[in-house]
Amino acid sequence: MNDKVLVVEDEPKLAELLADYLRQDGFLPEILADGLAVVPWVRTHAPDLVLLDLLLPGRGGLEICRQIRTFSSVPIIMITARVEEIDRLLGLELGADDYICKPFSPREVVARVKAVLRRTGGISEPPNSALSLDETSFRATLRGRDLDLTAVEFKLLHQLAAHPGNLFSREQLMDRIYPDGRVVSDRTIDSHIKKLRRKLAAVAPGEELVHSVYGVGYKFEVE
Repeated sequence: MNDKVLVVEDEPKLAELLADYLRQDGFLPEILADGLAVVPWVRTHAPDLVLLDLLLPGRGGLEICRQIRTFSSVPIIMITARVEEIDRLLGLELGADDYICKPFSPREVVARVKAVLRRTGGISEPPNSALSLDETSFRATLRGRDLDLTAVEFKLLHQLAAHPGNLFSREQLMDRIYPDGRVVSDRTIDSHIKKLRRKLAAVAPGEELVHSVYGVGYKFEVE
């Protein structure tokens, strides 16, 4: 994926949390806390998307958005604890592509980032166009048929399909689908993969999409 996402947030823990979630999904996050540094950074580094907090030291998010729009059409998602309708409308009128109110789930933010990038042409679907993954509802369809996946199965398929041909060890998959660091055995991952393959085979019999490499791990690949 390798899309560069600028996280503009002056709460260090929240900024790092968002960056961690973005990184787990293949994005390249950068963090800025000072509002005055944002516009020069965007001019120099040309990010693929900006997550922009409204209340920042130095310069506010609305003014930053206004300035960025004078030279760039980079997608901007505004983040704020101010939920008044006037702020929402003003933010969007200035050229923001979406608006998220605190408190929020980091997973929701990542889903919004992907949705905006798809809408603006910055991110593509997995190469197997017959496969559709909706992160907001955790719904997966193959050739128009619902796969009826559990949340863990969806996360596994999304991680593999987002990086076709890339081989993931069991440990890497555990880190991505269990970011809280819980202890999970290799057999648990194998069990989820087995169930995922069964559901894929029910829709596409004879076509193997999730491949295993003995003793190493798994990868998504269209034969």
